[in-house]
Amino acid sequence: MDKGYEKEGFEKLGIKLSVAVKFRNFCKKISKSQSMTLLLMLEFFERNELSPEDNLKPNLMETENRIKKRINALIAIIKDIEKNQTKPTLAMLQSLFEVTEPKQKLMLEKRQHLGNVKLNQKANVRFQEKKEFQTKINNEASNNGEQTSN
Repeated sequence: MDKGYEKEGFEKLGIKLSVAVKFRNFCKKISKSQSMTLLLMLEFFERNELSPEDNLKPNLMETENRIKKRINALIAIIKDIEKNQTKPTLAMLQSLFEVTEPKQKLMLEKRQHLGNVKLNQKANVRFQEKKEFQTKINNEASNNGEQTSN
């Protein structure tokens, strides 16, 4: 039974047999009773201010074009948001996370590098001192050798 219409009686309509068969098949297709199907059809036409004789194709094309324009506008808005908000924010976040680790590593590397430079400088000074000392000893030895031979 149709909800809300249980207590109402039935009325007969004069419909041609081929139209009745087509209508019954349509009712089965949408799983509604004949009364409810006819009621839904009438409400649809009234709600959309249509007549069964109206040609919907031009209206549907206009509607489709309006919808396409709106979709294109939404796509443009989303692309703009992505370009001006999402990507820069993501880049800043990534740079924040990437920069913190390398700074610490760089500071450690700089300390190690400075330590190595200082060690190299000390080693160079000692090497220079040793070289000067060896030169001095060699000069003294050669001077002593000359003095002894004279």
